[in-house]
Amino acid sequence: MEVFCRMAWLVLIVAGLLEVVWALGLKYTQGFSRLLPSVVTVIAMIGSMLLLERAARALPIGTAYAVWVGIGALGAAIGGAFLFGEGLTFRRLAFVVLLIVSIVGLKLTSASTT
Repeated sequence: MEVFCRMAWLVLIVAGLLEVVWALGLKYTQGFSRLLPSVVTVIAMIGSMLLLERAARALPIGTAYAVWVGIGALGAAIGGAFLFGEGLTFRRLAFVVLLIVSIVGLKLTSASTT
């Protein structure tokens, strides 16, 4: 049971990373008019959703969804700053840190549903 729960967290992290890929990929698709970025983005979307569903089998859905969104938001904010020159001010960085604290807090206070 413990191994299954740990595996669910790993699956959830991968799902969140795929969410980062598709969120950042949206910028490259140019309205889904560019084939390769569009294909990568759609595949990442599908994979992210499927893995979220798989993780939610063992984790509370509220926790799984919040962590998934948090990883995506965190990755999109950092990726946007580095890839697209979007500002990363002290205030934005402070909220990114809050996201990290929230994700870790959810992990530490979560119990499996199975």
